[in-house]
Amino acid sequence: GCMIGPDYVRPQIDAPQTFRYEEKDARELADTEWWKQFGDPVLDEFIKEALASNKSVQIAAANVEAAAAILTQTRSGLFPQFGYQGNAARQRISVRNATSLPQTIPNPQTAYEALLGASWELDLWGRIRRLSESARANALAMEEARRGVILSLVASVATSYLQLRSLDYQLEIAQRTLATYAESVRLFELQFQYGQISQLTLEQARSQYETAAAAIPQIERDIAQTENAISLLLGRNPGAVARGKALTELALPGVPAGMPSQLLERRPDIAQAEQQLIAANAQIGAARAQYFPAISLTSAFGSASGQLSNLFSGPARVWSYAGVFAGPIFTGGFISGQVAQAEAGQQAALFNYQAAIQSAFADVENALMGRDKITQQVEAEARRVKALAEYARLAQLKYDGGYTDYLTVLNAQQQLFPAEINYAQNLGQKYNALVNIYKSM
Repeated sequence: GCMIGPDYVRPQIDAPQTFRYEEKDARELADTEWWKQFGDPVLDEFIKEALASNKSVQIAAANVEAAAAILTQTRSGLFPQFGYQGNAARQRISVRNATSLPQTIPNPQTAYEALLGASWELDLWGRIRRLSESARANALAMEEARRGVILSLVASVATSYLQLRSLDYQLEIAQRTLATYAESVRLFELQFQYGQISQLTLEQARSQYETAAAAIPQIERDIAQTENAISLLLGRNPGAVARGKALTELALPGVPAGMPSQLLERRPDIAQAEQQLIAANAQIGAARAQYFPAISLTSAFGSASGQLSNLFSGPARVWSYAGVFAGPIFTGGFISGQVAQAEAGQQAALFNYQAAIQSAFADVENALMGRDKITQQVEAEARRVKALAEYARLAQLKYDGGYTDYLTVLNAQQQLFPAEINYAQNLGQKYNALVNIYKSM
């Protein structure tokens, strides 16, 4: 028969030819197990555990199964439906109200019936097929949503783990600095006791020590919160997590290659939006098909008897078949309202599809740009830390030689400590920038 409604055609997309910040030496790595390029077995095990135990992934898998069941349910209308029915009844008719009842008819009456039935709606106009097309697209959309959840989960585990190793690096810097300052305070206390330095110098050293001491609890708090976040991603109760390689020991993955047009095929959110558009498009045909008559075939075969012992004898056999033809004449806008609703839903799905594509292009551009800029920032921070370390060393030498006061040393060390912390933070962001590139591509 005829398929009512528009067939789906992918909309034309105005895609840029290249990305502005694309790297020349990029490689085809976007669709691999990219997290293994960090070279940390602990991170690999975390992601493996998260994929098996994370509750969001399990919910997404259940949603896929539910959508597949809806597709099976919708497609069932394309096939004949078979069933059975059995009745047993006893009835008495009022003689006063049925004076014409012949004497030969027993009163009360007993009736037994056993029937096999079949029915089949002829899908001449494609209503059921359009509904099946819509249900199939929704099922595929749920599968793409599951892929999106997995993609986000892997990126979240990797990002959180890299953040944790960055915090561990910051804690190591803070503890090392605190130990250095503690030794300085101890020496200055001895010198103050023997009158070699003033109390001003001693209190300056103590204030420097307490500055480093105050930074440690904040870092430890952030570490505990990040560990709890990782535990939840892994499907565990909150608690401490294992460590692998230090942040400075991790390998730096290569930048993946890709053209803007390739995002249309491999990004789950775009594929999900397109499947939702296909589903909405099919709903238009299903709504329009209601304008046309529905044709159904029905049949029944079985036995009917007034006595249970004769129910399956030859004379008790009954059968019937019929064709049903029904269509609308006036519905007060009921069908036209459904058609208008389906068309509006298709337009909304189209705009959502276009918005998802534009958002994907922006994600990649931002990720590539972010990685480029954070790399420059980390390199500058490394040079700054090196310069400040040399500045602090020279200031200490001048102070020890009596050529300057301790305020110069204090100033140098006060600049060095936050610079080292910033370097550790930005180094973690450099690794996370690559995670964002893989996620966006």
